[in-house]
Amino acid sequence: ELVFACPAYSYVLTVNERGAHCEHCFTRREDLFKCGKCKQAYYCNVDCQRGDWPMHKLECVAMCAYGENWCPSETVRLVARIIMKQRVTTDRTPSERLLLLKEFEAHLDKMDSEKEELNQADIAALHHFYSKHISDLPDDQALTELFAQVNCNGFTIEDEELSHLGSAVFPDVALMNHSCSPNVIVTYKGTVAEVRAVQEINPGEEIFDSYIDLLYPTEDRRERLLDSYFFMCQCTECTSRSKDKAKMEIRKLSSPPEPKEIQSMVHYAKNVIEEFRRAKHYKNILFSLELSLLEKMGAIFADTNVYMLHMMYQAMGVCLYMQDWDGAMSYGEKIVQPYSVHYPTYSLNVASMYLKLGRLYLGLEKKSQGVKALKKALAIMEVAHGKDHHYVAEVKREILDQK
Repeated sequence: ELVFACPAYSYVLTVNERGAHCEHCFTRREDLFKCGKCKQAYYCNVDCQRGDWPMHKLECVAMCAYGENWCPSETVRLVARIIMKQRVTTDRTPSERLLLLKEFEAHLDKMDSEKEELNQADIAALHHFYSKHISDLPDDQALTELFAQVNCNGFTIEDEELSHLGSAVFPDVALMNHSCSPNVIVTYKGTVAEVRAVQEINPGEEIFDSYIDLLYPTEDRRERLLDSYFFMCQCTECTSRSKDKAKMEIRKLSSPPEPKEIQSMVHYAKNVIEEFRRAKHYKNILFSLELSLLEKMGAIFADTNVYMLHMMYQAMGVCLYMQDWDGAMSYGEKIVQPYSVHYPTYSLNVASMYLKLGRLYLGLEKKSQGVKALKKALAIMEVAHGKDHHYVAEVKREILDQK
């Protein structure tokens, strides 16, 4: 059931998706036309172009002026748009029925020196790329707070395969607290966030979504939440640690590894995962991902261990990038069952894995396996995205095309 929907207060399409999605409504289509001035932004039609102009004009002139050197981060681009929106908006917006953007937590008192440095670099980039186009930028103190608020309360908009489409702020959605056993899921219809129930919720019960990837064991999730959102999670999943044993499955060997060996492999795996998180793109990962990493971890971890699954997921991404469809399929097959065990019942991660696998099967002419995987994805998507979502309609069409 749809609990509520919230339009984005401000949003920005990621640079890599330009030409594939409309900058204004995020529609994915092939016949978009581009902005006549900068030749970088693409739109469905004149209405979308006009609708986006108050925000696009910030970047249009700058992109023409800087050319190849125009490279503000997505967060900087989003903050520039928020500043412009705040200037022209006096009333409460439809995104702020419960919470105003200016009421966002910033947690400035909890930021370490690394976060403060990143914040200052963002402020410098905002001045560099936008000061000519936004008169009288807020002072450094106000910008420090705004960047911290966006870092803590911003959302990444993703498609049905969890590919990154852009960044946005949805104040009312940001009001929800986190649980590692969430009773709602947030999905996106264009630039609107939709919050749907994935468990029975009784009147008066609090609604919880998840801020992070729930694949990992309790200690990792808590570390991530503390680092990014500054709180120690006390949800039922964290206090019971009910899934930790299965998530940390050790390979069955005639002489089991020593606890010290396991500990050092966990430490190694966490470092590798952190490197991947920073690498952000497969081109960078290609060089650092050696199959020996999988072999090294596989000597101690079972294939269902979440650190192994993480490595296989990265390897699958590399295969897709290299167009090695068979390689991608074999990793996907190893991942999808353990994912169904480790993640909650209705999980976008599980749905997207079935979807990728289904589309791979169909591309490799494995029709019955393809349809079976797409149907499993669909069963989750109808709950998470809602039966009337265009992603759901697309998957149904793909299934029908095979009949």
